[in-house]
Amino acid sequence: MSGLTTHILDNTNGVPAAGVKIELYKLTGGVRSKVRETISNEDGRTNSPMLSAEQCMPNIYELLFHMGDYFRDKGADLPDQPFFDVVSVRFTILHHTQDYHVPLLVSPWGYTTYRGS
Repeated sequence: MSGLTTHILDNTNGVPAAGVKIELYKLTGGVRSKVRETISNEDGRTNSPMLSAEQCMPNIYELLFHMGDYFRDKGADLPDQPFFDVVSVRFTILHHTQDYHVPLLVSPWGYTTYRGS
């Protein structure tokens, strides 16, 4: 897939994180506007890019991963307010001609991300 893609890996259970609500926001001039909302599939990915190649315009974006709900559904022993309820990843798209992949490796107590390929 080209454009902006993402996937989620559950480090606690060693599986792709299926059924996670993912929101994409665009931040322009201090205004945050929702671009897309979807749910991760069985492979922890989205069924289509969060942004197509044509939609990948230079700007600041933010992905929100609703991980508290996911880990609660998996039976994780979480406090009423999980340490990471919603994971926010803010990034910048600089070149509309490049592909952007933002993977999330996550547990109830930590996460990591990077610009993937």
